[in-house]
Amino acid sequence: MPKQSFRQQIIEAGLRVMFRQGYMGSGVRAITAEAAVPQGSFTNHFRSKEAFALEVLDRYFEHVKGLVSQALGDATLTPRERLLRYLDIITERLTDDRCVRGCLIGDFSLEAVQHSDMLRERLGEIFTEWRRPFAACIAQAQAAGEIASTFEPVELADFLLSSWEGAILRMKVERTAAALERFKKIAFQTVFKKER
Repeated sequence: MPKQSFRQQIIEAGLRVMFRQGYMGSGVRAITAEAAVPQGSFTNHFRSKEAFALEVLDRYFEHVKGLVSQALGDATLTPRERLLRYLDIITERLTDDRCVRGCLIGDFSLEAVQHSDMLRERLGEIFTEWRRPFAACIAQAQAAGEIASTFEPVELADFLLSSWEGAILRMKVERTAAALERFKKIAFQTVFKKER
């Protein structure tokens, strides 16, 4: 009889632990305890904590891409409204978590890149991939005259995601969604303001 695989269980547990304790604060013991599996199960499936963190990050990014698709793929909204809808979805989720948990991509960008070139390179790839649908939506908004064409869509997408990550960090410090709401208000009344 084949051995039971705890791989997915460990990844899900790792996601929860790394959200709570960060990359550096998450040990194998804490992750396997959260997964309720023997500690040896970790090394059966993952060659290192760094390789494991890559898989956790990829799992999280799949979830994020689903939220991006949900908002930016909503044909009932204008392109500009779709951008704001994504930020509203994230705000709702973070508020539901009492503004304690942020974005694992941002968290890893702050903490893990100093310790792992592998994670730093993957995060760079994630930001590039993450930016793509936002740039496409911004280009549609510019073509429709909803957003000024002063800046290239890729530059605006990069600005949006980078600034949003900063607002999420501030939210975690303040334990309130005020920074998220402030960012949305200012960004959508200036850079992403509706053209007359």
